[in-house]
Amino acid sequence: MATIDCAGLSVREINQAIRSAVANSDTEITLVNPGGQHNLSVAILSPVHINIKGSVGYYCGGLIDKATVEIQGSAGWGLAESMLTGKVIVHGSAGNGAAAAIRSGTVVIKGDAAARAGVSMKGGLIIIGGNCGYMSGFMGQKGTLIVCGDAGAAFGDSMYETVCFVGGETSDLGTDTVVETLAEDDLKFLQQALEEHLPDKLNEPGFTVERFKKIVSGRKLWNFDKQDWKTWKDAL
Repeated sequence: MATIDCAGLSVREINQAIRSAVANSDTEITLVNPGGQHNLSVAILSPVHINIKGSVGYYCGGLIDKATVEIQGSAGWGLAESMLTGKVIVHGSAGNGAAAAIRSGTVVIKGDAAARAGVSMKGGLIIIGGNCGYMSGFMGQKGTLIVCGDAGAAFGDSMYETVCFVGGETSDLGTDTVVETLAEDDLKFLQQALEEHLPDKLNEPGFTVERFKKIVSGRKLWNFDKQDWKTWKDAL
């Protein structure tokens, strides 16, 4: 187990200290006094648990593979961007573009997420305990996005095979999105996912998985057809 005091250190020095701890076979690494610095714990390619005691800036946990990054605060833009596998947990809220382009793994944001959460995600699971901002799920290719609260405008715009679940209101669905009826398997999946990653949510009064809406692609944009030009024009 290693503890790194980030006070007075540059981002490079902090990340070098993390890599030294990994090379020393430490599997539990704690960062104290992170000071909201950007680019912490990026490109960590080992199955270690990095526990950050405080809030972080932009791009924390980006490009990781196998690692778990837990943030005891909030995160700025680009959280977990392009993660291959692993897990990122934020006990607060996250800025724009959280979990953009992830390929697999799990991102849990216990608070709110700003705009474009899960944009161009290619797999994996994203769970947001609160609300998300506009254009979340935009061009999602695969994977699952669960929003327990409300979703902002243009939600799921131009998606491919990503499946979204929203427990609150959807002010404006994006181009080529449709609402599907929840199947029994969907309810089981939501229950299991929340029990594993956000169990406290299920204890909130009146909160049940039956409240969720399932939102998927209408598939009109999957192949270009000049007769659907208006739909394409709206998307562009």
